[in-house]
Amino acid sequence: MDVKAKVTELLQPYLNEDQFFIVDIQVSPSRSRSKITVLLDSDTGITIDECTEISRRLGSQLEELDLFDGAAFVWEVSSPGIGEPLTLLRQYRKNIGREVTVLLNDGQIRKGTLEDANDERILITETPVKKPKKKDPPASGPVEIPFTDIKKTTIQVSFK
Repeated sequence: MDVKAKVTELLQPYLNEDQFFIVDIQVSPSRSRSKITVLLDSDTGITIDECTEISRRLGSQLEELDLFDGAAFVWEVSSPGIGEPLTLLRQYRKNIGREVTVLLNDGQIRKGTLEDANDERILITETPVKKPKKKDPPASGPVEIPFTDIKKTTIQVSFK
């Protein structure tokens, strides 16, 4: 079993019956010091205290398993940063009502309010662009964007 799969397995009891969900597990092996980064979230967000508790419990198990054959390693449990792209349907649903920027596979950029998300697509109400570029279609209300067309979606931070 690889390290990522083992960490996923070990995390299951700490997800509080699906309250928390795994966004990503990154394993960076190294001769000097390997790193395991676990990104968790929930439908209502995850606190630093919750991440710390999971990190402590998981860390003691990881040390016992010796996943890197005696080599030193560090691990980190946190929530995805504000600039991290949305990767899971559950993240899209959590952020309905927020402003997003969607980079499409063909290079187009669509901006607007995330209205809905299902297994196949998202729906956004586009924000009018001050000076639209010729290649960008004009803003025209709700737009369906299939997940297959999306390269990356990020939440736009607003300080209004």
